[in-house]
Amino acid sequence: MSEAMQMWVEIGFNLSYLAAIWILVLLMRGRLASMPSSRQRLGRIFMWAFALLALGDTGHVGFRVLAYALGGLEAKAHVLGLDLGLVGVGAFSTAFTVTLFYMAFVLIWAERFQRPIGIFGWFLLAVGLARLVLMLFPQNEWNQVVAPLPWGWIRNAPLVIQGLGVTYLILRDAYSSNDRTFQWIGWMIITSFAFYAPVILFVSRIPVLGMLMIPKTLAYVAIAVIGWRDLFQAAPEMSPQV
Repeated sequence: MSEAMQMWVEIGFNLSYLAAIWILVLLMRGRLASMPSSRQRLGRIFMWAFALLALGDTGHVGFRVLAYALGGLEAKAHVLGLDLGLVGVGAFSTAFTVTLFYMAFVLIWAERFQRPIGIFGWFLLAVGLARLVLMLFPQNEWNQVVAPLPWGWIRNAPLVIQGLGVTYLILRDAYSSNDRTFQWIGWMIITSFAFYAPVILFVSRIPVLGMLMIPKTLAYVAIAVIGWRDLFQAAPEMSPQV
């Protein structure tokens, strides 16, 4: 695939993804008031998790599209005396909100299965906070298009711990309670990380691996759709008893 074709595929997919995820968030918001009170807290956390994801990805995609329009991914903007790499600023925005996304999923797990957050849940929340702090270190070099190594691995390690940790909690309780909705959500999170791992590890050496972000992103859309159908469209019956 030529570089120009790859650019247009990326732009077209990203804009379609943003339209889909924002529509789902707005649908969730519109349905909240009519949901049974027993399910509203779970629905609200779920909606805000995806609103945060969509907000960060809007910055990420928006700045990438702007960079392409200005001549390429290396484009910079002069703001308050600083030259800011547009792609880097966008990458920071999505890295920030996806961290909050997985912190929210700890709360979603606890609410769905009526569990206390517990030591492991608080550990996952602390890992999220630690990642936010790591993202502030100058070694991240957010102005670069590709994260510098090994710092790109360092700042992504907490995200992997967050994601796989909350997935363990979700799948453990989903299978013990025969909650098929959250079984699917758990496996979709695993799918997203399966496609994301090669990008984290090798994209600096094999740039074409960045295309794996497409199926990774589709896994997030699948989670949103699964949650929408079960939490917001299903008959007013509370989640399975555990």
